[in-house]
Amino acid sequence: MQNPVLIFGAGTLGKIALDIFNRNNVLVYGFLDDDKKLHTTEIGEIVVLGDTDDDGFLKIVGQKTEAFVAIGNTKTKKKVVEILNERRHVMPVNALHERSSISEAAIIGHGNLVMANATINPFAKVGNHCIVHSGAVIDTEAQIADYATIGTGAMINTEAEIGEGAFIGSGAIIVTGVKIGKNARVGAGSVVIENVADGTTVFGNPAKKI
Repeated sequence: MQNPVLIFGAGTLGKIALDIFNRNNVLVYGFLDDDKKLHTTEIGEIVVLGDTDDDGFLKIVGQKTEAFVAIGNTKTKKKVVEILNERRHVMPVNALHERSSISEAAIIGHGNLVMANATINPFAKVGNHCIVHSGAVIDTEAQIADYATIGTGAMINTEAEIGEGAFIGSGAIIVTGVKIGKNARVGAGSVVIENVADGTTVFGNPAKKI
């Protein structure tokens, strides 16, 4: 990556993204965040410059800088991504930790955050704007839709499917072939052995609707 990166979001995910870009020798131009209390403050010597919709900084995206969206709230993240798509006609870049293991045969979209020791195996598919936390495993031919979050140490087994905006808690296990619906939530440590409907929250071993 030749251009520096502008990180949208100066919270925990933004700090993780900064560390990843630093490790990959990618220059970070600055942060944008809607919390005005953070404006002009520094995170690791990188300044929080202004709001996420500040045209003064948005106009350099795609010309002088790349963009990465480090926002956990899906609704807010989608809004920022839409601004980048519609105003700047760009897609955010990926932030892939140097200690993650991503097969060359895996398919990875745009704007994904993949943390240390995460594994994405051959022929797995990860969409756009997903978060894959440390130590998570996305096994062969598993499919992760856009805006999904895979928690620390979670295991997405072979041919499992995770729907758009779904949240998989830390240490959860999604058994081979199971489908998790759009915006569904799986509690930490759960073992999911049957399909989960859209918008449903499940927890336990075996996981049940709550």
